[in-house]
Amino acid sequence: MTVQRIVLVTGASRGIGAATARLAAADGYRVAVNYVRDEVAATAVVADIEKAGGRAVAIQADVSQEEDVERLFASIDRTLGRLTHLVFNSGVTGPVSRIDALGADAAREILDVNVLGAFLCARAAIPRMSTAKGGAGGAMVLVSSAMATLGGSGEYVMYATSKGAVESLSIGLSREVAAEGRVNVVEPGPTATGIHPPGRLERLTKMVPMARPGTPEEIAKGILFLLSEQSSFTTGAVLRVAGGR
Repeated sequence: MTVQRIVLVTGASRGIGAATARLAAADGYRVAVNYVRDEVAATAVVADIEKAGGRAVAIQADVSQEEDVERLFASIDRTLGRLTHLVFNSGVTGPVSRIDALGADAAREILDVNVLGAFLCARAAIPRMSTAKGGAGGAMVLVSSAMATLGGSGEYVMYATSKGAVESLSIGLSREVAAEGRVNVVEPGPTATGIHPPGRLERLTKMVPMARPGTPEEIAKGILFLLSEQSSFTTGAVLRVAGGR
């Protein structure tokens, strides 16, 4: 019997998350479109998917809050069925700042969303996805950033730090559950989304060997590859999609 693939994409109301949700739906997944604040944008993503013949639901939840994450996954259980795939795409950069000028509250928010959120979502996904717990196995993809290895000096060191932690989490988790399902990372480089302050994307593009930013759809294709059975012997990997940067 063919298992219906059901994917949660966090932070899916725009950018890479929205592109991933649309591409997954086109490939036959049922899609949970998670968002924090922008209900209008998330609903538009769902409408696009449904117009194309797919099935999706928009679910509000703050992934840094344990109660919200529990509600998010319970809602997916009720509306779409048992989860088979997870894309953790949520992330905040915090303000552009040197470390010595960054407030503790701003640093804490970065870590809470980017790292604690990844932990909470992965922890909730395992009982639903793991073959050891009656699940279909499936795959998780955690979205990191090329900043994890570049460091983000002078602007986003704490963001880079959080993405390094996400990669460590993914590698450790991939080994814990290797016989039960797959866990991988995608590392986007400069991508044409609304996350950048004015002028930043243009500045970063000058350092990209391919001489252009990536598109959300190009990053989404890397994510979908790692979700798919085309990467069935791949776990604990970090796929850099960064135009050579």
